[in-house]
Amino acid sequence: MISRYAARGIENMKVALGEAGATLEDVIATRVLVASSEQADLVTAWEVVHDAFGDHDVPNTLIGVAALGYDHQLVEVEASAAVID
Repeated sequence: MISRYAARGIENMKVALGEAGATLEDVIATRVLVASSEQADLVTAWEVVHDAFGDHDVPNTLIGVAALGYDHQLVEVEASAAVID
């Protein structure tokens, strides 16, 4: 289940980046929040995010939290991107 939510977060991030004229290659940092105290859940989410970026290795923060803002939300992926005009 965690991997499905993480994949959905990546897809949402790609849409948001696209609307800003950016891609995953423009991301300069990420923060992944996982609503779980289980290390296995954090690793699962991390693997999905890491795989999505492939060779584009950026600074990342992975944090386990007690809860996220929406009912049934298990993963949140935040990214900062820089686009040069």
